[in-house]
Amino acid sequence: MLDTETGATEEHKLMHTSGEAEGFYRKLASPAIVGIETVGNDQWFVQLLQKLGHEVCVGDAAQIRASYVRKQKTDRRDAKHILQLLVEGRFPRIWIPDAEMRDHRQLLIHRHKLVQIRTRVKNELQHLMLN
Repeated sequence: MLDTETGATEEHKLMHTSGEAEGFYRKLASPAIVGIETVGNDQWFVQLLQKLGHEVCVGDAAQIRASYVRKQKTDRRDAKHILQLLVEGRFPRIWIPDAEMRDHRQLLIHRHKLVQIRTRVKNELQHLMLN
């Protein structure tokens, strides 16, 4: 964490399961800039931070990793590197769709699966009738 007024940095290890992380982000003055790299199920965390009034920067994990020359990967080093990229203005942000767009995409995926099921059933019925 970087305090932009004093230039002081702090390190905190936060546990999500105990609610410690949510309490920490609630105490931060809004709007804070929070940088994270993309992971599979980060949407709940992004929504939490946005609900608390913070600006969330989601970065491309591959580009973040490529910009770091050290081979050994640890959470502490990764966090320091993400902070450095944010401060230097080199953070590789990616576009994140809004909630409405995500809902539309889920509906399209569901419709596509239903169409696939319908096609399989039609083909199976046609095959049975031809036999």
